[in-house]
Amino acid sequence: MKRLFKTVCLSLCLLLCASCGSSQTVDGDALLKEKGNPEMIQFSEMKDGEQIAVIETNYGDIKLRFFPENAPKAVENFLTLAQEGYYDDTIFHRVIADFMIQGGDPTGTGYGGESKWGEPFSNEVSLNLFHFYGALSMANSGGTNSNGSQFFIVQNHSVEENILSQMETGGWPKDAVEQYRKVGGTYWLDMKHTVFGQVFEGMDTVEKIAKVKTNASDKPAEDVVIRKVTVSEYKK
Repeated sequence: MKRLFKTVCLSLCLLLCASCGSSQTVDGDALLKEKGNPEMIQFSEMKDGEQIAVIETNYGDIKLRFFPENAPKAVENFLTLAQEGYYDDTIFHRVIADFMIQGGDPTGTGYGGESKWGEPFSNEVSLNLFHFYGALSMANSGGTNSNGSQFFIVQNHSVEENILSQMETGGWPKDAVEQYRKVGGTYWLDMKHTVFGQVFEGMDTVEKIAKVKTNASDKPAEDVVIRKVTVSEYKK
């Protein structure tokens, strides 16, 4: 019961601090129940020429890879905003240890920001992308058409075995459950938020940020600054 209460509270925190939008939630049950197992593309070997981004912070760098074939709108949105300098000199405005770190709001309040199109865009969910440890995902207000500029990086390390057992019988693909067993993550956000990238280097920086002191609103007591986001191509 305590675990369920924590899960619900954390999920609500993420939704409430994102930009306002539709109150209709995404129904991902049908997708989860599809036959077959996902490709573990979030942890696949990287190839030369892949687009990557480096988030430079006052705590270190975070390097991201992207999955445009599975989440084309979210990837285009993030990369375009990054190249335009939209995220430069902003902050991670919400940090919850053992959950996630959230940024992408130029107002620093959790209620601002907009997409590259100037209006919210819809969720993109895929059986190939899950909220594993290190996943990059879109923050939204819980609606199907409420993504803007805000994003978060999953920092939860583990999933309890009894929860994993429930996931196995609740529709999650076997390979996804095994990956959650290995690395952890925020499984309760699957099919409700758009995973569009993965940290491939710099989780030590994410861990440092997750440990900062925060106030009652989960905002860091001292700013965690995104100095710059640089887009380039991966080279081995």
